[in-house]
Amino acid sequence: AVVSTQSGHYGRAEEMELDEEVSVKKPSFPPISREKLKSDKTELRKVPIPPHRYTPLKESWMKLYTPIVEQLKLQVRFNVKTRTVELKTSAETADVGSLQKAADFIKAFTLGFDIDDCLALVRLDDLFLETFEISDVKTLKGDHLARAIGRIAGKGGRTKFTIENVTKTRIVLADSKIHILGSFQNMRIARTAICNLILGSPPAKVYGKMRTVASRMSERF
Repeated sequence: AVVSTQSGHYGRAEEMELDEEVSVKKPSFPPISREKLKSDKTELRKVPIPPHRYTPLKESWMKLYTPIVEQLKLQVRFNVKTRTVELKTSAETADVGSLQKAADFIKAFTLGFDIDDCLALVRLDDLFLETFEISDVKTLKGDHLARAIGRIAGKGGRTKFTIENVTKTRIVLADSKIHILGSFQNMRIARTAICNLILGSPPAKVYGKMRTVASRMSERF
């Protein structure tokens, strides 16, 4: 009994010490300025271009080149040998995140998104890209896989357009791969809807759930 009381006293003493440690004020650090974040080294980023996107890249080169050079103040070129678009920071580059924005912009174009939709990645901060495969949701083969793709697209692409309009996202169906462009919350709603379609839910049921979630989201913000 004596031992237990002693251990109890030790326990209380330790608790008091811990409380004293917790009550210490946390250090506050001021935000780092852009000038300090900027490094003197030039950063380089390479975005590989798949063979089926060479022709669209050639046709839309000026539309890609202009915002990267004029808005993001970066240097850009297409390396014919390595088949990559090379992005490089310059002395005029003001924002630290410009290189990542430009890389996402080119990446979205290579995935098959419309160039006007890709431009939103340059202009807005809270947009992201996400890619997943049908096999990540459910293992399907042959006709079952083809039917799942058909359910996502719908007749004449109607289902895909409905998901895009309700969730304010953009979706690209490339065989069994699905690419989504949008804000984090909207992508989550679109992904849930697509996953339900893959798992076999009828489109009408998916529309109902999606509209309910989307309306809740719009009320919240």
